[in-house]
Amino acid sequence: METKISTVAIAGAGTMGQGIALACAMAGYTTRLYDIQPAACVRALQQINLLLDQLVAKNKLSAAGATALSNKITASSERSQLQANVVVEAIAENLLLKQNLLKEAEQLNQQQALLVSNTSSLSVTEIASVLTNPGLCAGLHFFNPAHILKLVEVVVGQQTARETISRLSTFAQSLGKTVVVAKDSPGFIVNRVARPFYTEALYALEHQAASPEAIDALLRSAGFKMGPFELMDLIGMDVNYAVTESVWQGLNKPARFTPANVQKEKIEKGELGRKSGKGFYTYPQK
Repeated sequence: METKISTVAIAGAGTMGQGIALACAMAGYTTRLYDIQPAACVRALQQINLLLDQLVAKNKLSAAGATALSNKITASSERSQLQANVVVEAIAENLLLKQNLLKEAEQLNQQQALLVSNTSSLSVTEIASVLTNPGLCAGLHFFNPAHILKLVEVVVGQQTARETISRLSTFAQSLGKTVVVAKDSPGFIVNRVARPFYTEALYALEHQAASPEAIDALLRSAGFKMGPFELMDLIGMDVNYAVTESVWQGLNKPARFTPANVQKEKIEKGELGRKSGKGFYTYPQK
């Protein structure tokens, strides 16, 4: 008999973790944010409250509703925070870190919880390979901002059980998401298809064909909500570069997906986008 999902734990209190936590709370789940850094937990709750304030200001949520949602979310660096029916890891795009986190979550939950990775491009099969019961592990790839964008990819590893796919798809739908089931291949579907959107824009910049402002304006006028440079700044330069590198390596390094030097240089300078105050654009610090 499967356990009813009532509590969700999200590991990683960064931008994606915050958005996933808010999406879960909005769907009525008791939501636990975990981060190894206590300061990150504090910042996450502050940022979630800012997001709730924005929804109230846009008349999409009442003040009382915002308070109720805020009360559904806790954040802590205590390992017990990972005890839940579903554990979603949204930590750094690093295979070993993700494996260790989900292995610990599996032990804490006595092999009863669905173990989910929000990885953008790493192999779900490899992530699950260290688990005692890899059948309970799958990918659940959200898109930023996770509490607003509807699409999620349910990524099926080689040992993911059919029941896990079904339960995870139902869970994602309960969050108001549109579910696409994807094979465990480099970049899955969206991030593989999106690589040319970013890399060709970066190559155009490197070859001085156009500025970030011009490229973004052109693509917005063609119907995209955001241009590639605006999106890279939103996602985070380090995150976007890591995905490009992972897809490139996973596909045996095709020339068309070669990571761009201009993006690597931004990372080396600490110009990561909105979260650092500067990327391809400059942002006022709050």
